[in-house]
Amino acid sequence: MTQAQSSSYVSAPGSNPQVGTFLTPINNTPAIRFFIDWLPISRPGMAPLSRGLEIGMAHGYWLVGPFTLLGPLRNEAVASLAGFFSAGALIVLMTAALSMYAYVSPANDTPVGNAEDWSMFSSGFLMGGFGGAIVAYLLIENADLLSVLPDFLGTFRGLTG
Repeated sequence: MTQAQSSSYVSAPGSNPQVGTFLTPINNTPAIRFFIDWLPISRPGMAPLSRGLEIGMAHGYWLVGPFTLLGPLRNEAVASLAGFFSAGALIVLMTAALSMYAYVSPANDTPVGNAEDWSMFSSGFLMGGFGGAIVAYLLIENADLLSVLPDFLGTFRGLTG
């Protein structure tokens, strides 16, 4: 690897080794950079509400499963309901933390923007988080119905074919 190639990946800024940087060969490659740039928090042209909605949906969806399967009520009949309520409580706590961050952060420090934009982001996060948690809860509760769907579709194709 030549000197020109190595400087495109990782090098100390201004050739001063005392100045830190977060650039590594992993997060500074073009493919990973493209992926990171298109995450909802840094995607260009999105409104703060839609950023929060998309991020909240993802977080709400994946929080229900661990609370259901690993929570203290995992062996009870109400495990999925307890997982849903636990995920909802955590979403409310995360929304409160986002709202507080809006007032203590410097203006325009991220793609979200000022305090009003952070408020919109937090609102979207709350709505999306509960929406994702509801979808996950319904999928867990109706897993037995979803497991017979391939058999039903096969029978339906046999009747129509």
